[in-house]
Amino acid sequence: MTFLDAIHAADRRIRPVVRETGLEASPPFSERTGQEVLLKLENLQHTGSFKLRGAANKILSLGTPAPDTKVVTASSGNHGAAVAYALRGVGGRGLIFVPNGASPAKVANIRRLGAEVEFVGEDSADTEAHARRYAEERGWPYVPPYNDPDVVAGQGTIAAELLRQGGPIDNVFVSVGGGGLIGGIATYLKAVSPRTRIIGCSPAASCVMARSVEAGEVLDLPSGATLSDGTAGGIEPGTITFALCRDHVDHWIDVDEEEIAEAMRLFIDGHHMLLEGAAGVALAGLCKAGPAWTQGRSVAVICGANISRPVLRSVL
Repeated sequence: MTFLDAIHAADRRIRPVVRETGLEASPPFSERTGQEVLLKLENLQHTGSFKLRGAANKILSLGTPAPDTKVVTASSGNHGAAVAYALRGVGGRGLIFVPNGASPAKVANIRRLGAEVEFVGEDSADTEAHARRYAEERGWPYVPPYNDPDVVAGQGTIAAELLRQGGPIDNVFVSVGGGGLIGGIATYLKAVSPRTRIIGCSPAASCVMARSVEAGEVLDLPSGATLSDGTAGGIEPGTITFALCRDHVDHWIDVDEEEIAEAMRLFIDGHHMLLEGAAGVALAGLCKAGPAWTQGRSVAVICGANISRPVLRSVL
């Protein structure tokens, strides 16, 4: 099965669980760029994030876990909530490891959805390494946040929806952490719509994948504080997403914290919806890209809405 086939299979598999989110024209961002801009509203997805797509595809591929089995994962918040939500449909139990600095709002959301939460490590890469070892030692299924073909294929279903909904697209702006979202989207679009350009957007405080692609290998780099907690932290050595990003992403943009906050304010004022910092990164990248990368019809993926009230207040 090719990766394209896997995305098509994921699109069929997750349809009963995952919402097909809207693709909405954006007058404020079209005005800002001077070109047509559309927004893919994954902030309106169940659990408030695109992460449900990959988690659901992986868990549904496992079949129904045994009653005494726990599905294990690591997450800064959104992936953990997605795993917990998907498990409710198959009757499984979830154990989610989160880094110590995880958003309290996201942790509360995981617990509301019925999964256990344990705090481990300061960086998401450390949390992921612990969770993977923990699952392997007990023989329990591990659902990676990005380093897994089924997870990446699930995220790639966004691209299939984009082409069904919006027709030809010239540029797609995507926030990048571990690379699962942009890896799935880029793999699909480069196969089906090769003229579409993929632009990876990272917070300057944590741009591990962008610097790794530049270096030609996965780097171990420090990450600073950022509004984009959903993309912050290191990436797993040997992740399959590195090659997908290296081979299919056309351009990389780093954005600073004020650029992220400004883009978030423009979205909130113009579209009257919430978004989280990671979604603001894609919008900030769109605003910063310049005419060379916004010519024609652009889509920015609004990857999530899960923002805490204190962070929201700081942005506004």
